[in-house]
Amino acid sequence: MRFDPLPAAACLIDSHCHLDAPELRPDIDGVVARAQAAGVGQLLVPAVTAGNFDDVLAMRQRYGCWIAFGLHPIYLSQHLDDHLALLDAALAAHAPVAVGEIGLDFYLPELDPMRQEALLVEQLKLARKHGLPAVLHVRRSVDRVLKHLREQKVEGGIAHAFNGSEQQAQAFIRQGFKLGFGGAMTYSGSRRIRQLAATLPLSNLVLETDAPDIRPEYAQDVPNEPAQLARFVAVLAELRGMEVSPLRDALYANTLAALGWT
Repeated sequence: MRFDPLPAAACLIDSHCHLDAPELRPDIDGVVARAQAAGVGQLLVPAVTAGNFDDVLAMRQRYGCWIAFGLHPIYLSQHLDDHLALLDAALAAHAPVAVGEIGLDFYLPELDPMRQEALLVEQLKLARKHGLPAVLHVRRSVDRVLKHLREQKVEGGIAHAFNGSEQQAQAFIRQGFKLGFGGAMTYSGSRRIRQLAATLPLSNLVLETDAPDIRPEYAQDVPNEPAQLARFVAVLAELRGMEVSPLRDALYANTLAALGWT
């Protein structure tokens, strides 16, 4: 039960899935089997701390999924001074597809903004050093993240769980980034997200679940899973007024392009 390293066109790719999360662990084989049965041909598992680099590696070894290494801003208290060196070594040794999940989170008041930004800058430097795209966490911090992307000359990657304005979306697009859409667009009240999903250029969108988080409107009481992509792509097709098949083809190509595989 493994994913192909480079799956066939027209399959679904979950561009952001925490497959190693405790919520999914009790039935991890079932999670993967249900994803594959739903047409998911690959998924990207980003690390969030130096302490879970090995867990992410284990997901690749067991299931053949893509992985990324990064130090997530929400776990700021767990990141020690030597963890950037550990990240640098992991990027060199283990051939991840991206640096991530990295970014800024200005929603949680206990997270020191200055320390977050210093950590992000150093990780963007590592992305540039290793020639890797970035998978970004951008919560109430879009303009600051964009500033650092421009200053560090990082071009390419994914702005995960995008929730900004159309102007901010266009700024990410100019920087070479794709925008991740998933469970949030299933909520009828998420009007801005649904409008962006419907109207932004298709070439700049990718699908994600952020499993086990960002649960869809129709399944709020259970952990999210990559198998939900089958319904997410149907929601996106309806929002954009197009058939599912060409949409799947486009999203597949977009995800490869986001990772520098054009």
